[in-house]
Amino acid sequence: MLRISDIRLPIEHPPAALAAAVAARLGMAEADLGEISVFRRSCDARKAGAPTFLYSVDVALPNAAAVLDRFAADRQVQPTPDMRYHFVGRAPAQLTTRPIVVGFGPAGIFAALILAQSGFRPIVLERGKAVRERTQDTWGLWRKKQLNPESNVQFGEGGAGTFSDGKLYSQIKDPRHYGRKVLMEFVKAGAPAEILYLSKPHIGTFRLVGMVEQMRREIEQLGGEIRFQQRVSGLHIEHGRVRGVTLASGEELRTDHMILAIGHSARDTFAMLHAAGVFMEAKPFSIGFRIEHPQALIDQARFGPYAGNPLLGAADYKLVHHCRNGRSVYSFCMCPGGTVVAATSEANGVVTNGMSQYSRNERNANAGIVVGITPLDYPGGPLAGIALQRQLEAHAFELGGGTYEAPGQLVGDFLAGRPSTQLGTVLPSYQPGVRLTSLASALPDYAIAALREAIPAFDRQIRGFAMPDAVLTGVETRTSSPLRITRGDDCQSLNVKGLYPAGEGAGYAGGILSAGVDGIRVAEAVTREMLGQVARHKE
Repeated sequence: MLRISDIRLPIEHPPAALAAAVAARLGMAEADLGEISVFRRSCDARKAGAPTFLYSVDVALPNAAAVLDRFAADRQVQPTPDMRYHFVGRAPAQLTTRPIVVGFGPAGIFAALILAQSGFRPIVLERGKAVRERTQDTWGLWRKKQLNPESNVQFGEGGAGTFSDGKLYSQIKDPRHYGRKVLMEFVKAGAPAEILYLSKPHIGTFRLVGMVEQMRREIEQLGGEIRFQQRVSGLHIEHGRVRGVTLASGEELRTDHMILAIGHSARDTFAMLHAAGVFMEAKPFSIGFRIEHPQALIDQARFGPYAGNPLLGAADYKLVHHCRNGRSVYSFCMCPGGTVVAATSEANGVVTNGMSQYSRNERNANAGIVVGITPLDYPGGPLAGIALQRQLEAHAFELGGGTYEAPGQLVGDFLAGRPSTQLGTVLPSYQPGVRLTSLASALPDYAIAALREAIPAFDRQIRGFAMPDAVLTGVETRTSSPLRITRGDDCQSLNVKGLYPAGEGAGYAGGILSAGVDGIRVAEAVTREMLGQVARHKE
């Protein structure tokens, strides 16, 4: 098969137009084409009055080699790569120890799934609850201002990505097509098949819940064990190698291979690992606010007269601005037709995040607008970034009145440097609620200055972005892990053999797809090591 890229069609083209365009591109009759399948479809909305769909398709041709020779110099006509997943090996019939996976977010789920599909019967330890119980606890904060520190947006089955837009795209390099494996497993678990070809697929929270449960069932059917409300409180290390863990209950489990997929908010676990001597280092992350606009405004700015067309759905955006003070401000985790949610995992702190359902039909668009910071901004060692996060989150809690309400400010007031006292046309979606105030003290001065410069600059790209009634809600601090549990080429910790840091918490992913890919990569490393140990034992 051949993959043909960059086929452009109007968004309201008839179904037959795609085959006609492929035939024209190849200089062939439509009757000579075999089966056509869409590999990728994206929308080019750079011209608001004339958005188009861009297709990449796979075409079966009886004379594919001859066609390929004819287009040898054309990079948009290439052989279709083999995107099937290939396991690196199978577990032996008798296992001396079972691998342990700590954390059951995207990285942990896919690490456990690959190990289970390979016959290694992993044990998964998740500090939070199963996803439906966890959802009830999360609503407890949103609706009743009651936080469960062990079961919330950050902790529990599915990880932080469960309460998000369910975005399934990434810019990571993926030469072995692990991302395809992630998407195929999601479809098998109940995701719509369109995620296999849309350039920016998303699922939404409600669908993610059922999918996570289905993937858990498969792991268990293959011999894996999922244990909820099991927080790891200690690590056993002997002669530079992991030998097991101690749980908060006092129970001890032995293992020679442990995958750490703990997410970016497991601060007590980071502290425990640091105290145990596991090598880690501070890394850059970002801080900022959530911004909300009417979704109709974003649709109009992006799609012009095509705004509201069901083929296009709710419009998104991606923005970046490099400021005079050397900082960069960018949009983060943009949620079309979504809501701003309370995402703290610690008492007396306020953290914001965004989420959408599959329909993306809420009245507001929201996104993080965040400022990049580096360890130079928070010197003091690997845990210094966590200390800064806690400081900002505690201050936001105070600004919001000490009840888990979030501090908020209208964009017009923020730019003018005056407190907000009354909402305008944009009603904030954050629950448990928003308390209007001034956000000038919510972030360091350099971040406030950068945001005040960036918002008008973004308005030049999306007309209305700086609308006075748009709402800022603070604070956004959990954009990514503030540290990295550094690993080598074999995916093992630099100084603790048998310990495999993975996913967002380890500093090796940023989002559902990339975390799932990293979980696969690390599971394969564990498989190689365990099979190598078996081979060495036989020798």
